[in-house]
Amino acid sequence: MNQHGLFTVLDLAGTFAFAISGAVAARNRGLDWFGVMVIAFSVACGGGIVRDLCIGAVPPAGLTDWRYLTVAMVAAVMTIAAGSLVTRLAHPVTFFDSLGLGLFAVTGAQKALIYGHNAEVAVLLGVVTAVGGGVVRDVLLNRVPVILQREIYASAALVGALIEVVGERLGWMSSARTWFALFVCFALRYLSLRYKWNLPRASDYGKKHSD
Repeated sequence: MNQHGLFTVLDLAGTFAFAISGAVAARNRGLDWFGVMVIAFSVACGGGIVRDLCIGAVPPAGLTDWRYLTVAMVAAVMTIAAGSLVTRLAHPVTFFDSLGLGLFAVTGAQKALIYGHNAEVAVLLGVVTAVGGGVVRDVLLNRVPVILQREIYASAALVGALIEVVGERLGWMSSARTWFALFVCFALRYLSLRYKWNLPRASDYGKKHSD
């Protein structure tokens, strides 16, 4: 599979994972079926649309490529129709959010590189692609965005995007570096939630030095 094909597969997989994450969160908040579909699409495509606008890939793929809307709607319908099956997974929102985070951190950086942008832009847009959908979900569901909390979220996406970009610059085999970057981002996010790893607060540092 060539680089473009791998990018498309991973981007659609990330769309599916984030759509399920958004649909489950919306269902848990008591939204109707239309609300679940809106949240699923917004979460699945929000970060990618921002990325495409930033790199000049207009109109954004999330709005023009029928596959993204279809994948998001299939994920939403699956969540509505087979909710009991989805919830059998331990912490489904956490799992799919972590999976989507890793997938989008990698594909966001990849697409920026494909469009000829430098390493710094690629890393930044990898993070934006990964966290954008989660921010949209939390805002629409009237929650404090995860990115503003102590959880390891954007930092996990940053690590994944860095591995992808640095690996590309060092000439690592494309499929190997992509899967490695995806795994590290997913594992860092998922394990941080499982074992309650958090970033330190600035106020905690101040208290330590004032004692």
